[in-house]
Amino acid sequence: MKTKLIYLLLLVSTTYFLNAQKNDKGWENLLDKDLTNWDIFMGVPHTSLDLEGYEKGDGMHGTPIGLNNDPLNVFTTTQENGETILNVSGEIYGGLSTKKEYENYHLVFDIKWGTKKYEPRLKDKRDSGVLYHAQEPHGQFWNVWMRAPEMQVQETDCGDFFPLAGVSMDIKATKRMDNGKEFWFYDPNGEMRTFKTGGNGRCRRIANFENPHGQWSRLELICIEDKAYHIVNGKVVMVLENAKEYNKEGIAKSLTKGKIQFQSEACEVYYKNIKIKNIKKLPKEIKKQL
Repeated sequence: MKTKLIYLLLLVSTTYFLNAQKNDKGWENLLDKDLTNWDIFMGVPHTSLDLEGYEKGDGMHGTPIGLNNDPLNVFTTTQENGETILNVSGEIYGGLSTKKEYENYHLVFDIKWGTKKYEPRLKDKRDSGVLYHAQEPHGQFWNVWMRAPEMQVQETDCGDFFPLAGVSMDIKATKRMDNGKEFWFYDPNGEMRTFKTGGNGRCRRIANFENPHGQWSRLELICIEDKAYHIVNGKVVMVLENAKEYNKEGIAKSLTKGKIQFQSEACEVYYKNIKIKNIKKLPKEIKKQL
């Protein structure tokens, strides 16, 4: 009996290990303690900051600090229980962008909110975001971020869509009330609508699936050709199509690849388990939800 029990335990352990290997196959870890896969671009310091030697403003208008110059160490890493944690202080609007461009991929990351908040968002929700298919140069939006579609990372709003600095995507949406105001929400049964930079380009996720403040939530972004899928804790909260960018003359072209940029946006936030995998089709568990 004892021998049989040991055999069963070994079998279970081996099966678990093989499944873990299978699940990890093809994934590239993007986060290490030295941020070797990333560039840092810092925007305009707010006048409330104690920072000498740099022009200050309202956080959006003025002269940005620039590329790979992070005087307040807004983007740093620490080690916790053998894991690398990305710490984003939020003191200055900034972007942590991949050195490489990516297309046709599945991006996964965990996010948890800190406690500190800064001007100009002291009275607003804690906010960050992930830009994808991001196009250089830096600083095209608010003198800090690149031109890109944004998967919003904001308290209770993770998975919303914002078009930054001249992009658009098509989303099935309907209007509904929220706190006494009318907004566009993703609705798989709604009519297809183009959400574009300028005016009200925001589309809200179908529902809030985030974990409570202080707990980690897992977010996923899947991009296949010009389509994107925003996923929060395993739930598809938005499907987007026909990604486009526009030149100065307003002429559009398809947008299918670019850099990935994580935002610093006036609050403390933590990221971990940032990994990416090349794919050609949707994972089965995601496809089932559609």
